Amino acid sequence: MSIRDVYIVDAVRTPIGKFGGALSSVRPDDLAAHVVRALVDRTPDLDPARVDDVYFGDANGAGEDNRDVARMAVLLAGLPTSVPGVTVNRLCGSGLEAVIQAARVIALGDASVAIAGGVESMSRAPWVLQKPERAYPAGHQQLHSTTLGWRMTNPRMPAEWTVSLGEGAELVADKHAISRERQDAFALASHRKAAEAWAKGLYDGEVVPYEGVELARDECIRDSTSPEALAKLKPAFRTDGGTVTPGNASPLNDGAAALLLVDEEGLRETGREPLARIRASAATGIEPQLFGLGPVEAVRRALDKAGRDFSDLTTFELNEAFAAQALGCLAEWPELDPAVVNPRGGAIAIGHPLGASGARLAGAVAHQLAAAGSGTGLAALCIGVGQGLALVLER
Repeated sequence: MSIRDVYIVDAVRTPIGKFGGALSSVRPDDLAAHVVRALVDRTPDLDPARVDDVYFGDANGAGEDNRDVARMAVLLAGLPTSVPGVTVNRLCGSGLEAVIQAARVIALGDASVAIAGGVESMSRAPWVLQKPERAYPAGHQQLHSTTLGWRMTNPRMPAEWTVSLGEGAELVADKHAISRERQDAFALASHRKAAEAWAKGLYDGEVVPYEGVELARDECIRDSTSPEALAKLKPAFRTDGGTVTPGNASPLNDGAAALLLVDEEGLRETGREPLARIRASAATGIEPQLFGLGPVEAVRRALDKAGRDFSDLTTFELNEAFAAQALGCLAEWPELDPAVVNPRGGAIAIGHPLGASGARLAGAVAHQLAAAGSGTGLAALCIGVGQGLALVLER
């Protein structure tokens, strides 16, 4: 059996909304449907009935996204009911996992055309109440927020594995001696690069605003932030000697992203030139509390599978869950030119809607390669509970 080439024909995303912000009134299944519909509308030569499957990442799944949000997106977007959908969960890597799974199915010949993406509404993530162990409990019951992080933790989990995400970032800062000043400088650069990219119109070809919502640009970009403003923020996770603050960490966000993937036959049916070709991927595990360094080995493995090294990279979209986490990864890749990393800003400025972020990164790499005309690109994320995920694209 031969392995087929897999191409990314197009990639779209919503502007990323802030927690409680412009997109907080929009259900996650509607956000997902919006990017699916936009993707189909941008390829009018493709019969929507030709879409063999839709893969969507979703890290939460406890609220309005609970009923296989990929299938809900298909139906709400008005695609034929014959188009199926499956939702995948690799926490922060869910959107990229969806892209990888869709590409794998096409490469094996089980599909010719697929949509892959991700969605998250952290604003609308519900509180959940566990069922009591016995009927009619007399005492109070606890509600758990499903927005982010550990909840209802298994008591068998070692305590060092279940630290908060922010404390995990502090551990990476400790490991690599990453100062507060370096983290703030990294965050400042993220905002400046994102603001500049938007001002130059570099996101115009991939961002599709949600109709009826006044949000034309990513909502968390702070054009006017400064070293002085960032320095005033207090550490959020360690009161004594902490370095991780709201200013050098990604915010809580809402958003969705989607990509159109095809084989050679599907490419002919679209009548379009592909943005990029998928070359290789890798997933790895690490100690849960050091989740921030999860991409280190995943990136190396993916590049090795692709027969490439860091010197070949034209662009590299590394998710910025925390400045400390991103800087920790960069410290372990001394061969990498940091100038190719997140050239249009990263998640600290743009935002990190968990299930959507990986699809946003893959789409960003594809668009950047198309703009460059040729090259090798890479998308990678750290993942809570200690994993890393990476995808290599080429043009």
